[in-house]
Amino acid sequence: MNILKTTILMALLTGLMVAIGGAINGSTGAMIMLIISLGMNFFSYWFSDSMVLKAYDAQEVSENDAPQLYNIVKALAQKAELPMPRVYIIKSDVPNAFATGRNPDHAAVAVTTGIMRALDYNEISGVLGHELAHVKHRDILTGTIAASMAGVISMVANIVQWGAIFGTRSNEDNGGLIGTLATIIIAPLAATLIQMAISRSREYDADKTGGELCGNPMYLASALEKIEYYAQRATLEHSTTATAHMFIVNPLEGASVKLKNLFSTHPATEDRISKLREQALQLGVGN
Repeated sequence: MNILKTTILMALLTGLMVAIGGAINGSTGAMIMLIISLGMNFFSYWFSDSMVLKAYDAQEVSENDAPQLYNIVKALAQKAELPMPRVYIIKSDVPNAFATGRNPDHAAVAVTTGIMRALDYNEISGVLGHELAHVKHRDILTGTIAASMAGVISMVANIVQWGAIFGTRSNEDNGGLIGTLATIIIAPLAATLIQMAISRSREYDADKTGGELCGNPMYLASALEKIEYYAQRATLEHSTTATAHMFIVNPLEGASVKLKNLFSTHPATEDRISKLREQALQLGVGN
């Protein structure tokens, strides 16, 4: 199912880029964008995880560097019957975390320094259980490719926007003013909507498996409550709409409260916590 989702995602984003090329420069632009998008698909599959980690200046750590964090990941990976992923730390006071990679054999988990200060051992286990659930469900490739390709689409839209502002193309060009506006406004929105379509449901699934892996869904529920509190008050450095869906809680939550429900890449945190509480009751575990 996730292979099918990834294929559909790449096809949709490829089609979107071809449409952008057509709006900019007719059939020639469409062909150029097709070639670029095919190259992007190949590059994204192999290198998108490295691009995302580099974008957040994530530093890989060993067991000697961060023994508690590393050993939590190691224990959870063994319980999930997964290969040991690479472990990264992002220097940021804002608590958050994400997983990336093209498959379980090439996975990585990254946490901020803020999450290690704000959460206790059990809560961190819940968060990392959630991230390893994404690895186990094999949906990290989909999210990582979506991040890299949507980022490129937004970049192309920005280039067209600045070109229109400084008059580098006239309205008589192929696509005209309508094509320019479509590229500037619709393309990034469409890329975001595609991301949302694959992100919301997978968070519930990862929460459920994460609750099982850490031994008590309330660990993860408590962690989500704390991360949400900080997310409402501070934006994670370097976070963008292209990568927001990868994090356990939307790092841009506090930046767009009015459009939160419409454009959020995650289900409402209170709904996730409610489902985790129900799971805890079913498993017969307490707080």
